[in-house]
Amino acid sequence: MASADTAAPRGAARLLAAPLSLLMRLVDWPMSALQRLIGERRMAYVFLLPNIVFFGLFVFLPLIINVVFSVTGGTELFPSQRPFVGGEQYAYLFDCGSFLDPNSCREDHFWRGVANTARFTVFQVTAMVLFSLVTAVVLNMRIKARGFFRAVYFFPVLLSPVVVALTWKWILQRDGLLNAGITSLGGERILFLVDPSWAMFWIVFVSVWAHMGFYTLILLAGLQAIPADLYEAAEMDATPRWRVFWRITLPLLWPNMIVVIVLALIKGVQTFDEVFVLTGGGPGTATLMVVHYIYETAFSNQVQNFGLAAAASVVLGIVLFALTLAQLAASNRKGAA
Repeated sequence: MASADTAAPRGAARLLAAPLSLLMRLVDWPMSALQRLIGERRMAYVFLLPNIVFFGLFVFLPLIINVVFSVTGGTELFPSQRPFVGGEQYAYLFDCGSFLDPNSCREDHFWRGVANTARFTVFQVTAMVLFSLVTAVVLNMRIKARGFFRAVYFFPVLLSPVVVALTWKWILQRDGLLNAGITSLGGERILFLVDPSWAMFWIVFVSVWAHMGFYTLILLAGLQAIPADLYEAAEMDATPRWRVFWRITLPLLWPNMIVVIVLALIKGVQTFDEVFVLTGGGPGTATLMVVHYIYETAFSNQVQNFGLAAAASVVLGIVLFALTLAQLAASNRKGAA
């Protein structure tokens, strides 16, 4: 009976072997000829070429075009039709009496977006890292239905940000599910997305809820890579759990923490989808973010100012690059210590 069970897979393997062998010969002939022509060392560039072309067309070329647009003016779309203005767009953005007071700036909406983005990023990244760390530690323990809970926490990551925002908007709007529950208990409706303080809280909450599973997974992988011998030695020495966490878990988890902090920071500064759907930047400009400002300036306003939007995006890119370098430098110093 066992031989009959194994006969079918072996027969299928023989049937597939001939076409696969032919396919490998067809691929091997041009690759071998190319290797003889350019040499074995240069073959690595051949395999890298598709990625280089992809990044060149969809990353580096748009980046160059964006920088070109940032030093041009006018309302025309094609660069050849746009006059060169040098740094005027940047000067207009940074024309402020005080950078801490958006009302003193010529382009006050940009600086309101900067202030809102900074506030959102601080709260969102802090909450994201803390909740992801606690969740990862709990899911790393020997608890019942651990696999189920891991899947549950990761599930929101699989959803589109727009779907997440629409779902929570249905819950939080004036006649939404949450207010229906409040009024059924005799309370009054709360304008969660209209009150400025509530609006900022809820976009932070929704963002953490939607993306926490991804960062939890990174930290969980780091926790599982820590040798169990260290914990066993600490248990034999009757070391308190908080000290084990502080002296063993956290230092060994630090490289993963840096990855989480950097990724969450970049994601927080670039946030757009959830905020756009939930509040549209409102009420007023209470939740207007920098990326939302760039979108409105380039595409949504009646007068489309591509140059100003491009300058704002260049500034945003420089800030992100500087923040990433600072985070990596801090990580290297801690690793060296």
